[in-house]
Amino acid sequence: MGFHHVELWMADLAAAAPRWGWLLGELGWRPLDAWPAGQSWQSPGGAYLVLEESSALRREAPYDRLRPGLNHVALWAPDPRTVDRLVTAAPAHGWSLLFADRHPFAGGEQNYAAYLEDTDGFEVEVVAR
Repeated sequence: MGFHHVELWMADLAAAAPRWGWLLGELGWRPLDAWPAGQSWQSPGGAYLVLEESSALRREAPYDRLRPGLNHVALWAPDPRTVDRLVTAAPAHGWSLLFADRHPFAGGEQNYAAYLEDTDGFEVEVVAR
């Protein structure tokens, strides 16, 4: 079984939601729910991802994927063409390609993927099936 859900706390939901909504929509995820402080999307497999600007947020420090905690989220793409298409379109949607000198095999020769980072520093690995 896979994971049930992942919840990411955002410092600025209004800024983050369009970036994440674009990427998730391109990968076949659908909007699941929305409320004043959050949004969620469901994967084709049933798991879901929540973005929330929580009132319980206690630190104003920017997110840093290189500190202890979540480093990145890895999501399936249906094929290598989708990965390539996303890499081309990503900058217009607030994402940049990490490890460009090793793309698309930054994770090893067996792993065709793009490592994208948004302007808040969150990393998403998009892996071709």
